[in-house]
Amino acid sequence: MTTTWLTDPERAAWVRLAAVLERLPGVLDTQLRRDSGLTHFEYYTLAMLSEAEGSTLRMTALAAQTNATLPRLSHVVRRLEGRGLVARMPCPEDARATNASLTDAGWGVVQAAAPGHAAAVRGAVIDALTTTQIDQLTAITSAILERIDPDRTMAAIYSRYDEPAEDDPGASTRDDPDAPVGQR
Repeated sequence: MTTTWLTDPERAAWVRLAAVLERLPGVLDTQLRRDSGLTHFEYYTLAMLSEAEGSTLRMTALAAQTNATLPRLSHVVRRLEGRGLVARMPCPEDARATNASLTDAGWGVVQAAAPGHAAAVRGAVIDALTTTQIDQLTAITSAILERIDPDRTMAAIYSRYDEPAEDDPGASTRDDPDAPVGQR
């Protein structure tokens, strides 16, 4: 087997991406813990529930949307349930399954956390880039996701923010202040 080593420019790009992957979660976690008492994963779980129809998802669907194993998600949802932010109940369509639902208190917490989280994302990533670089980042991450998510397991999450088709100019919720928390 012959190894195709990275060129210097490829290695420069790779080590920077690896550094972002290592540093960014801590930046987001620190802000959310400080301002909202949530980890980034807890916030993300609440945000996914806030965007679901009826603020409720089957645990398996929530695990897919958050890219979590069921044991990890169950542990986090149990903690959120203990804080009164999420309720679990049997799924009415399949008694073997469990649904997670955002409570009114959970909705309040995710609404209160969203502005600070958006500011942290903007400060750490978005404001560092030009409009052209944001478009390039979208193209770059899409190309990578085609390789690492070939079954498009998480596509429903990341493709929902794509620009609307030209024949549907009203489909974007990007600037809609009444859009669900995670869709602004």
